[in-house]
Amino acid sequence: MTKGGMESVEVFTSEGKGRGLKAQKEFLPGDVIFAEPAYAAVVFDSLTHVICHTCFKRQERLHRCGQCKFAYYCDRTCQRAAWLNHKNECSAIKKHGKAPTENIRLAARIMWKIEREGSGLSEGCLVSIDDLQNHVDSFSEEEKKELRADIESFLEFWPPQSQQFGMQYISHIFGVINCNGFTLSDQRGLQAVGVGIFPNLCQANHDCWPNCTVIFNNGKIELRALSKISPGDELTVSYVDFLNVSEERRKQLKKQYYFDCTCEHCKKQIKDDLMLAAKAGESKPSAETVKEVIQFSKDTLEKINKARMEGLYHEVVKLCRECLKKQEPVLGDTNIYLLRILSIASEVLSYLQMFEEAADYAKRMVDGYLKIYHPNNAQLGMAVMRAGVTHWHAGLIEAGHGLICKAYAILLITHGPSHPITKDLEVMRVQTEMELRMFQQNEFMYYKMREAALKNQKIQVMPEPSNDTSPSLFHKKE
Repeated sequence: MTKGGMESVEVFTSEGKGRGLKAQKEFLPGDVIFAEPAYAAVVFDSLTHVICHTCFKRQERLHRCGQCKFAYYCDRTCQRAAWLNHKNECSAIKKHGKAPTENIRLAARIMWKIEREGSGLSEGCLVSIDDLQNHVDSFSEEEKKELRADIESFLEFWPPQSQQFGMQYISHIFGVINCNGFTLSDQRGLQAVGVGIFPNLCQANHDCWPNCTVIFNNGKIELRALSKISPGDELTVSYVDFLNVSEERRKQLKKQYYFDCTCEHCKKQIKDDLMLAAKAGESKPSAETVKEVIQFSKDTLEKINKARMEGLYHEVVKLCRECLKKQEPVLGDTNIYLLRILSIASEVLSYLQMFEEAADYAKRMVDGYLKIYHPNNAQLGMAVMRAGVTHWHAGLIEAGHGLICKAYAILLITHGPSHPITKDLEVMRVQTEMELRMFQQNEFMYYKMREAALKNQKIQVMPEPSNDTSPSLFHKKE
């Protein structure tokens, strides 16, 4: 079997869930079960001029398509690779006068591909586009209204000389995009930059504590094993972040994906007690006090989001400090409301280069995460990495190196050694190891050299905090 081939999985009927994917052989943590290129994919509307429309990498200078003036590419290689999928789009955009929204563009790309290849099984696909779930029958009135508007815009954009499709089929394609669109991230995996359809991945069912994870790497998605998987085991991925109580996760899954989650963690409410923990000890707070502080935290998070949207980062820090003051005597160290504030505070303080305070919050956040998340969780790995970099910036070399090593071990499994972020982390691991040796040999000299290095070299500024938490697995149109 070739690495990343589809021979190692099969589609089966999963009890109560419809279709699912099953392993045909044994996999160990970090193994790539399969890699799949997108059936069709587009860059988000807001990022069309800064992300390559072929490989989805963020680049400083991109080449623009001379015909439609809409699509951007890294270079001629990416432009040539895109031509088959961009050709019809290019002339349609020129005729239409402007590019339509990402949903319309993705639907059009899918239908031009069907026009070229037919709607049957494509090479390497386990199921056809026609067989994917669309859930149109479960749409709310609001969603049906949006669907009608999308169809109207699509018909205005769709050229008369292209193959014409019936209304029901167009609805099916939009339904497929709505509940199966996969979020594509930039090369470092830090920002959601586009949406694509991956028919094989769509077959993997959800579990809040899955045995697989999905990473976008080098233009393809990789389904990677998180734990040992035996032949015959169902392959599962998590559609939502685990860092939420079971009731909230179930609500989110029902609203976005139209099913009731029956996984073990939801049925038994595993880890809910940790996520809502109150401070233990002699002066245990009353249930009423805990409820009040949680409500205060929710209100503060809304204010924080507003301040972040406006770029008022000092205001964010002030709100976080006030909230932590109220939370600390009442909430346990794994309480998700405390962890959310710690995460925001450490990220924003790092951006403002207040590294020592940021490192303290990051350490507490990571300690809480390690008790809640699966040990091989991609979001955990990224959080530990951020905490490690923050400690390093704060001059806390021992703790920084330890966290960077821990993050590297997780990312080797979730992202693999060839992913750009793992490569970056390996460089950082080597650097901090070298610095740590120097620190252990002569602490005074280490700080002297560090001071001189920082004077000569502008300290690396942390990326501006974004409102996105790490990209969620499936893209849901807001």
